[in-house]
Amino acid sequence: MLSYGFYYAGGLLAGAAVATYLLGWPYALPFYALAAFCLNFFRDPERRTPSGPVAVSPADGKVVAIRPVASGANRISIFLNVFDVHVNRTPIPGKVACVNYKKGEFLAANKDQASDANEQNIMTVDGVVGGVSTRVMFKQIAGLIARRIICYKKPGDILEPGERIGLIKFGSRVDVFLGPEWELMVRPGDRVSAGSSVIARIRDTALSEAV
Repeated sequence: MLSYGFYYAGGLLAGAAVATYLLGWPYALPFYALAAFCLNFFRDPERRTPSGPVAVSPADGKVVAIRPVASGANRISIFLNVFDVHVNRTPIPGKVACVNYKKGEFLAANKDQASDANEQNIMTVDGVVGGVSTRVMFKQIAGLIARRIICYKKPGDILEPGERIGLIKFGSRVDVFLGPEWELMVRPGDRVSAGSSVIARIRDTALSEAV
């Protein structure tokens, strides 16, 4: 993912060189600042995914909302600002059941209506966690500034725990939908990290039934 940072930073550094040659080095400072910003934005740190019957966060950011949805499921909404890591990861290991792209608006990603109205990429993963069969859906949602959703996976792909699946450029939102077999471990206002923060755990009742 850092290659995107090199791509943008390279263009900005070229601009800095031209500005320095034509106008002097002070005029190149904004180009250097933006180049550093791009390298930081597209950073992709390694993460250690915890073991056990858990679901991990698909994104870095702040939990801005938790809403009940149909069939006893819950939606966890995570807002990513421009200083967060924007690489997205799968909440659970398993098989990609489907990937659907949906055109839409570009509302501010921290607004609740962005979950349905904004441009988004929807991935569904079927897996077995702690012996319990489960299906987790999550959305990469564009925002006011973010206009580019990237997803590297396709239906049929097998995902390892916390595996990278793509990213959203320049500020965005990720929603994850967890069924009633999951006990939520986060609250609105919590900060989470993709691939390493536990956001839910399979309920003991579901684990006991799976034995």
